[in-house]
Amino acid sequence: MFSPRTGPSSGRRQQGRTTGRKSVSGAATSLLFSPRRTSLSARSTPTRVQSHAAAESINYDVQTFGSSLPVKVMEALTMADADDQISVKVDESGWAWMVCGERLIIWKICQTAVAKLSVCKELQLPSSEYNYTADLVAVMSAAPLETAGVQSISVLAVAVEGTARLWPSLAQEGNYTETDVDLGDLCNFVVAVRGGSFVLSSEKNRLLRASADSSGKLQYRALQQGQGMLSGIGRRVSSLFGILSPPADDTLHSVLWVGGASCLYTLTSSSLSKWEVDDSYEHQVLSWDTQRALTESIADAIWGSESNYEEMKEGVNVTYLDMKLSQAGLVVLAAAWHPSDSPCLAYFCLVTLQDNGATISDQFTVEVTKYNSPFQSEEALQATRLVLPPSPGSIAFLYNEELVFACSTGTSRVGLPDEKISFNSTGDGVRGGGCCANLPVFFSQNSGLVAVVARESASILPETMEDSLCSSLAAAPEVSAMETPTRAEPVAQEDKTKLLKAAFLQFCRNDLVGAQTVTDELFPADGDGEEGAELDGVVTRINLDLVDDYPASDPRWAESVPDESAGFPLTSLIILHQLEDKMKAHGCFMDFLLQVGLLDRLGQVTVRSSPMATRLLLCEHAEKLQAAMVLKNHHAKHTELVNRAIGIALQRNNSAVPPSLTAADVFFREVSQISSVFDCLLEEEERSLKENPVDSVQWAEVVLTVNNIVKDILQAAGQYRETKASMYRASENAAAEPEYIPWTASGGVGGVRTVITRQHEIILRSVYPHADSELRSALCEQLVALLDIYLSGYVAQLTSLQQQRPPGAQQERYNSLEMEYSQRRSELLAPLLDLGQYQWVAALAEKYCDFDILVQMCEQTDNQSRLQHYMTKFADQNFADFLFRWYMEKGKRGKLLSQPAAQHQQLASFLQSHQHLSWLHHIHVHNYRSAHRTLYSQANMETRYFVKKKTLLALSKLTVLASDLPQDELNKQVDDIVEQERFLLHQETLPRQLLEEKQQNPDTMPLLSAHNLIQLYICDDNRRANEYDFKKALDLLEYIDEEDAVDVDSLKCEIFGKALRRDDWSTADGTDDPLEAAKDSTFVKILLKLIQEGVPLQTYLPDVKELLDLDELSSLKSKPYFEFVLRANYEHYLQAQM
Repeated sequence: MFSPRTGPSSGRRQQGRTTGRKSVSGAATSLLFSPRRTSLSARSTPTRVQSHAAAESINYDVQTFGSSLPVKVMEALTMADADDQISVKVDESGWAWMVCGERLIIWKICQTAVAKLSVCKELQLPSSEYNYTADLVAVMSAAPLETAGVQSISVLAVAVEGTARLWPSLAQEGNYTETDVDLGDLCNFVVAVRGGSFVLSSEKNRLLRASADSSGKLQYRALQQGQGMLSGIGRRVSSLFGILSPPADDTLHSVLWVGGASCLYTLTSSSLSKWEVDDSYEHQVLSWDTQRALTESIADAIWGSESNYEEMKEGVNVTYLDMKLSQAGLVVLAAAWHPSDSPCLAYFCLVTLQDNGATISDQFTVEVTKYNSPFQSEEALQATRLVLPPSPGSIAFLYNEELVFACSTGTSRVGLPDEKISFNSTGDGVRGGGCCANLPVFFSQNSGLVAVVARESASILPETMEDSLCSSLAAAPEVSAMETPTRAEPVAQEDKTKLLKAAFLQFCRNDLVGAQTVTDELFPADGDGEEGAELDGVVTRINLDLVDDYPASDPRWAESVPDESAGFPLTSLIILHQLEDKMKAHGCFMDFLLQVGLLDRLGQVTVRSSPMATRLLLCEHAEKLQAAMVLKNHHAKHTELVNRAIGIALQRNNSAVPPSLTAADVFFREVSQISSVFDCLLEEEERSLKENPVDSVQWAEVVLTVNNIVKDILQAAGQYRETKASMYRASENAAAEPEYIPWTASGGVGGVRTVITRQHEIILRSVYPHADSELRSALCEQLVALLDIYLSGYVAQLTSLQQQRPPGAQQERYNSLEMEYSQRRSELLAPLLDLGQYQWVAALAEKYCDFDILVQMCEQTDNQSRLQHYMTKFADQNFADFLFRWYMEKGKRGKLLSQPAAQHQQLASFLQSHQHLSWLHHIHVHNYRSAHRTLYSQANMETRYFVKKKTLLALSKLTVLASDLPQDELNKQVDDIVEQERFLLHQETLPRQLLEEKQQNPDTMPLLSAHNLIQLYICDDNRRANEYDFKKALDLLEYIDEEDAVDVDSLKCEIFGKALRRDDWSTADGTDDPLEAAKDSTFVKILLKLIQEGVPLQTYLPDVKELLDLDELSSLKSKPYFEFVLRANYEHYLQAQM
């Protein structure tokens, strides 16, 4: 939902609080808006009513509608007592009825000039202690009412107490049935719906559906509330589907039947409800909480720019008065007042809602009309009702007994000015109204039925702008379809500007055909690219002339308007009124561009050395108008400060101030340069901080004031951009547009970004350290609002780059800008985080998705629940992955692995790419099978560190033993792990002396291959090597893989050779027994161990000749006895094993 606050355009904020319409969009063009006179002529030509003040209205005529009133109506009016309440309703079908005392007169508004042919019936109402109103009567027919015969029309009238009288046929006035209907309290509305039935309602929102049975007696039942698929579920659950239970003190303000869609709407003090109705059944589609959705937006639209708005809004009261449907949407009439206002006025607003079927859209407009009245009581406000012609639905008519007020609903950009038409002459008054033939028709006590019709000559520009426009174009040639230069005759751009201005003037005078003709001649649709660029230049020039116009009608400016100025002199003598008129003229110009087909043809222009879509530059001009209005309001409150800043700005621009004018006059005239005031405000602020002592009131006051001014100006501009986006949106088939850099996001000297960055530094470095807690809180709140504006500018830029066609066309630029954005965001938020301003940091970091700041904040405050909240809130933006990575980078693995159960799935997904940790998570959640799989995989992939591989294997074995694997599979896995551990045991049992010799640390040594281990066990450095070391070397032969490219038989020979060299064979002589001589040798001990393990020596031992041929044994071969001993032992042990 957006709050359609459009800045301080409402005159309500001027001295004396004269009211003005809050939004500046106006109403539909009068070509669309003006009711067609032809629709009246079928019912007799209307004549101008001269009997009351309406004759003096500027933009509207009040004309009699239909022929003269039926005699019975005239008699009733004549005979009515002074205290008789007269109430009239006009139905779109052409029927009308009047209640006068207990008389009910129903007539068909005459379709011919002969009144006596019209149908008119008088019925007697049941006795009642209360006054009847026309709302308590309903008329229906099985055939369309427009063409139904009088005999087929039935009428239901219900007294306030509930006595219902039903006439089955209007042709038989005396034939009726009477029923007492129990509504629980007082009846306030009766409406005819489908299937020959009626809906009756009470003030406390009790709704009944009534219809006649076969005997003609009225039967009734309660209207189905929140039924269908939601039947029987609680209020909490049903509210999720848009069906809310009404509060006990609910008051019903309006009931609306929409026959074309078969829908019934009700508007209460708390909600707007909708039913879909068929002939015998109905079900509630929605119940929308108006209090939650609308109250704050209405308050914001009226009082939003008040400096103390945050305190004020709690005391705002809003009541709903009426509801109607038009082409533009569902329009609700509301009134708002604030008891502390002096004087206390009730402001009337029109809220346009979009019904999307089962929901009411969160996008709606709030239009504060210029009509207000002194607040007396909420009951008195209910006397004001709404008439809304369905087409185009942008002009509304508020009425009560004394007046009709024509105004815009705010759904169209331009329209006639708001206007009050009085009916307060002696004996006169408005007794009711409605729509007929798409015209607003009212019943005047003195004049009967009258229609309020827009004058065809009325201009949609400010009242006296016509003369000024004409005089400003006096130098331009006469413009007509015949005299516009032909395409063969080139027209200078200056002349084109004047000619297009003249076409604009024609448009404002409702001459759309003439304006279109001129425009087509100036800028033909099939023009070339150069002509398109010229169109952008001309349109930009005209709009700039509008916003920077010289107020020539202000006599003080008479000598200061340049002679060559062909602008649009605006007439208001007060600066704020001048700005409001400029805004209205801009709205008219935008509608002109749309209506004559130029808006979609606009391309781009160069602004601040960068290309920009022309439409967005036009929007920028309007934003600056909005900003100027806000600055002018601050100028009234902080005159000295703003005047000094204005003085500096004018001095920098070398702008002279004529004697007859003030600096403010000159500054506010050139709206396009409004942003130059920011830098000047900061200069004035810094001067004040230096000159005033820290403990003085003025010292901090200037900072708070400057913050407020800058914030309010930029927020008003941003709000205009947001709420009026549809006015400046590109068409679907428009060419790709350049990157959009709003003026509120401009950099460089005096740019808004530069100003906010500088203010950030001033606040945190110069002011914050000396401020007390209350001042710090206020400063932080203001600073955060400024940073919000700063960061939203980057978002707008990035969004415009994302929308480039083809997608990704500007990816490089997007990436660099995103990096810049992230860096600046962090630089601006980090100081606030360091100061412990967590509430404000969170607000911005959440809005702009600065996950790093959010995680830092939660870690500093040890707020795990907030972290979990962010994981849920930003789930679609992978906040959890960001947090897990942050923990990894910071080495906080304990926190990473201690996530609550809700995050286990996300953590498991994240850890898939971090398997060295994922097994811990699997164990934590008792998923031992996955833990084993991960550990086993990690162990097999580990080729660097021996200790790590050993640990992974051990953990893998533990987890597989704890898993739920089938026994066969489990045994297989365990056997495989044990086999790998057997291999690792060879490295684990390497002699310590050898490791020290090789300078290896057992805890950090690399994982060695089987070949490397064999070489270590048999090397000369292993000086204490014994039969066990050589046996391990032999055992390791089975771990030699084919891919190791090692000859196992040769390596076995080498092992035995090294073993033989370990003994000194020189001590033996020829007399010794060869077996006895060798029994203590390492070689023989190895043979004995092999025999002990059952190794078949016949096949296992290398041939003696191969051993003797080893280079290793060359020194031993010189000893003849060595070969004898070796062969003897070989033979002995081979035979011993047979």
